[in-house]
Amino acid sequence: MAAVRDGQGSEGAATVVVRGESGAAADQPVLTSGAALSILRLTGGQLLLYAVLLILLIVTFIPIVYLVALSLKDNGQIYGRFWSMPDPYRWENFALGSLAIWRAVLNSILTSGTSTAATVLLASLSGYVFARHRFPGKELIYTGILALLMIPPILTLIPAYVLILNMGLENTYWALILPWTSGGQVFALLLCRSFFATLPEEFFDAARIDGASELQSFAQIAVPLSAPILVTVAVVRLVTTYNQFMWPLVVISSPKKQVVAVALTQFTSEIGVTDLGPQMAGYILASIPLIVLFSFGMRHYVRGLTAGGLKA
Repeated sequence: MAAVRDGQGSEGAATVVVRGESGAAADQPVLTSGAALSILRLTGGQLLLYAVLLILLIVTFIPIVYLVALSLKDNGQIYGRFWSMPDPYRWENFALGSLAIWRAVLNSILTSGTSTAATVLLASLSGYVFARHRFPGKELIYTGILALLMIPPILTLIPAYVLILNMGLENTYWALILPWTSGGQVFALLLCRSFFATLPEEFFDAARIDGASELQSFAQIAVPLSAPILVTVAVVRLVTTYNQFMWPLVVISSPKKQVVAVALTQFTSEIGVTDLGPQMAGYILASIPLIVLFSFGMRHYVRGLTAGGLKA
């Protein structure tokens, strides 16, 4: 019995007919997929590239898999059978983890969300002005603002803390919201100004002819067209502020107002130093808001990075 290649199928797939010794077709034609033929045509370099990518993928996901596995174990399983899967599953670890960090997660969502909304609003307004208007010293002022990106944030830690003390804002949500809002303006301004500069001038000329004010042009033309870059700014600021550790540790002393990054480091003092299962569960629960954020905002985030955000 032999396999004879007769020709191409309707979608470019090779048609293989299995024939018996007499030459008659013994079975129905078998269509081999185009994907399988593409694999056969891969060069050695491409196979090596795919092998490296597969290894990197495995290395990336192994810690995540074992984080989930550790979150479902007790101490005996962790120290005795570290590389094994949980048996039995300790689902109560997630209950203990949620009790320890739920307030901190809400605090992080509140402070990060408020500061991000303020950052997007102020940066979009200032970016619109720098992109669409001319005034004396514009480029000098803009260059001076961008120069602030060269200053390491750690250098401003003590002056910012003294300022918060003098304003009487220590151990309040405003001690997080205000510095995070101001600290995010420079990079957000860079993205917004660059994107607004790429918008066609004809849209704004038509709006002025129709009698639209400057604020109406901004709200009804610039903002809708710039949704991808605004989402990008929001995602960057939300991730940055949600993961902040040093500044909340300095200015917030009340456990009821603490954010999740600091609460996770203090987690073991509440449940016992060696009880790692609930601690790992707390890490997973704390990451859920960011996972949800990227699930809904990734498409706009990528569009914002690639649709002219840094052209001007």
